[in-house]
Amino acid sequence: MGYFDGFAVTFRKLFDDRVTDQFPKVKWRKPERFHGRHVLNRYEDGMEKCIGCELCAGVCPARCIYVRGADNDPDDPVSPGERYGYVYEINYLRCIHCDLCVEACPTEAITETKLFEFSFTNRHDAIYTKEELLVDDSGRPRQLPWELWGEGDDEHTSGWMRATSPSGSAAHEGKVLWSAELGYGVRSPELGQRTREVEAVPEPAPTDDPHEDPHH
Repeated sequence: MGYFDGFAVTFRKLFDDRVTDQFPKVKWRKPERFHGRHVLNRYEDGMEKCIGCELCAGVCPARCIYVRGADNDPDDPVSPGERYGYVYEINYLRCIHCDLCVEACPTEAITETKLFEFSFTNRHDAIYTKEELLVDDSGRPRQLPWELWGEGDDEHTSGWMRATSPSGSAAHEGKVLWSAELGYGVRSPELGQRTREVEAVPEPAPTDDPHEDPHH
């Protein structure tokens, strides 16, 4: 095929029917376990859940989280614990949205929303600060100019974490083991989760023969 034949193929394609829609005309509904942009949550009384323990930063495989804790003022505490997250930053040029930070957090302070449509015009905007990650006074995520929030993007944050207990015990399936959040209350566990009855396996009868294996 010569040069002109190749250009002819391209030119003919200009008149073909379009198979795509212009963004953001169509915004797809994300599944409950979709991992998107993080938020730092508050308790229902407005106090911050983050205690500045830095476990999220320690477990992050991409090393995109930077946390520094500080002591609470006894007269005006920020969180219920002795310390709170004084500095909290997430570099979204590195984040792989694995949700390990959510799993490691002992106070359920950090969760992931369903927001994934955000782009940056400079590297500075890609590093989210605590002021940008912390939910507002109504408990809702802060919506920044370069983010495209859709309906339901703030619902079911890190839903898979509420499916079982933090220890992963199947005995806690379907039970609400999540502290209440400002603006949302106690979020329900995932749909389809239910308590299963575990049948006890009887122990084998004892035997006097030391060479006999009771399991066979």
